[in-house]
Amino acid sequence: MGAGKRRIKIISESAGEVIAKILEGRNPRTADAIWSALPLEGTAERWGDEVYFEVPVELEEENAQEVVEEGDVAYWPPGRSICIFFGQTPASKGDEIRAYSPVNVFAKIEGDPKIFRRVKDGEKIRMERV
Repeated sequence: MGAGKRRIKIISESAGEVIAKILEGRNPRTADAIWSALPLEGTAERWGDEVYFEVPVELEEENAQEVVEEGDVAYWPPGRSICIFFGQTPASKGDEIRAYSPVNVFAKIEGDPKIFRRVKDGEKIRMERV
């Protein structure tokens, strides 16, 4: 697919189907590795206004950052997890959205990411290509 065309669907019982767009060129090794590994499924865990789930993908940091934006979808290398940020976490300072430790942002939720507030610990969550 051409640049800017790759989209993923994130599916959970509570939030339904949510579309995210791959951020082409932002962290290309991370984006390509996740895209190649799809579909991925895991068990959702909440950490403040973040949902994360472990995946069988092992990657190093790539332009990793701790402060992210609402709607960012990232890979967290130490936990081998996909993280979906939709608000503040326990690590946030002030109004920022802060990951536990640096993450590789590779996609952005289309629409309102706050729908992920519905997701509960232990819920199945799945990512697949659109």
